[in-house]
Amino acid sequence: MKKLAVLSVCTALSFSLLAGVQPEKTNAAPGSDQYVIAYKGNLPANFSNAITKAGGKVERVIEEVGIVEVQSNDPEFLSKIKKDSNVHAADRELEAYLEPQDSTAFTPGNADGNKVTLDAAAPSYWDKQWDMHRLTNNGESYNINDGDQDTVVAVIDTGIDFSHPDLAANADLAGSKTFVPGTTDAWDKNGHGTHVAGSIAANGKVKGVGPDLTVRAYRVFGATGGAQQSWITDAIVAAANDGVEVINMSIGGWRWMAHNLDEKGDSASMVAYHRAIQYAIKKGATVVVSSGNDSMDLNNIHDMQEYWKTRYNLDIKGPSRVVPAQIPGVVTVSSSNQWSDENIAFYSNYGSVIDVAGPGGDNGPVYDSLYRQNPTGDYLNKRDFTYRTLSTYPSYPVGSNATTQFSDGKWHGYSYLHGTSMAAPKVAGVAGVIKSAHPEYSPAQVAAAIRKSAIDFGKVGADPLYGSGEANIYNFLKSNK
Repeated sequence: MKKLAVLSVCTALSFSLLAGVQPEKTNAAPGSDQYVIAYKGNLPANFSNAITKAGGKVERVIEEVGIVEVQSNDPEFLSKIKKDSNVHAADRELEAYLEPQDSTAFTPGNADGNKVTLDAAAPSYWDKQWDMHRLTNNGESYNINDGDQDTVVAVIDTGIDFSHPDLAANADLAGSKTFVPGTTDAWDKNGHGTHVAGSIAANGKVKGVGPDLTVRAYRVFGATGGAQQSWITDAIVAAANDGVEVINMSIGGWRWMAHNLDEKGDSASMVAYHRAIQYAIKKGATVVVSSGNDSMDLNNIHDMQEYWKTRYNLDIKGPSRVVPAQIPGVVTVSSSNQWSDENIAFYSNYGSVIDVAGPGGDNGPVYDSLYRQNPTGDYLNKRDFTYRTLSTYPSYPVGSNATTQFSDGKWHGYSYLHGTSMAAPKVAGVAGVIKSAHPEYSPAQVAAAIRKSAIDFGKVGADPLYGSGEANIYNFLKSNK
């Protein structure tokens, strides 16, 4: 991979308490559009000249998979470049988004009657990690295998707080990279990626599935906003080239999945995703992804179309897919909760594409019951955050609420969050420990081991909610001593 120019994108300012980490300042090019071009096979020798003649400017080249990102303010650019016989597909670039959390997610004192507090002086929060208790059989798996630092899990996300006391020993700052134009490092200025990384490899007040695994950030999100498809493609290919054993992508969103096919088949962004993931798998990386938080059956295209129309006023015709959840070869994860082995979390997508569930948490059984009766109701005062999952969070203020986030003086460095974004890294951690125990396993063997060792929740056998069941690292280690 090589970058030929820098793409500008608008992001909000985010102020960090860390010395040397500066606010992000980027400027969008007025009147311009971003495009992705997928070439047939290898990049032709004259691709750059052809793009220039069509009115475009090359921004990013991902040579390994024949993908080029282009900026152009010429409204005829697409029609011109599609005349090139070397082009397989060319389209406007699609953008992925993080699933939003409740506005009070980071201030537990505002949980509307279900107040959550943490004792900052406590040496451990293990008693609050119901998800890890289940995954590890109350920590027994750690006594058999808790990973090793030669096994690297790539976190394609918002970055990592490398100074966090629970992550500092396991987070690979030197090997981490950013793919967000206008940024120079992979420090987390959003919070999402640090929470994900802690679920995989935290080793302190909170524990991850593999406390001795290495996590490495491949940053594709800024402090706010989305991630362009080429940034994600670039990160996947880079992680594969770096030889990581596992890739976690807690990425998705309706904005992406609603527009991923054109009139002749796959859009260029979809082609890029397919190629990058297959490239990573061939390089030996197990790719774990979240199923999404739309409460939808991913097999029912009619319901999906109605959902997009009703909620987002998007009139989507023909087939469409959730990505990366419905890309072949990935391990797709739905979200289970603490209190039921019959129903997944109320927000989790489901369908035949689900391989396994991971404990992603929810707002508790009272909220769940009310939501399922009437999803449009206001039940915020019925949420219980302790049913969510506790993990690491940046030890410095991040995001748009940076000035008020730590006003209670106690909530530094940890957060209760829920979502398939929280479920997927639990399974990525399981994959990492399996790979530590059996470095000879291929991605297909790792995926098969995850499914085989899962706890069979829901209907007997594989089902659309849990897939093969809820992932469990203790079950695998116990049967493979």
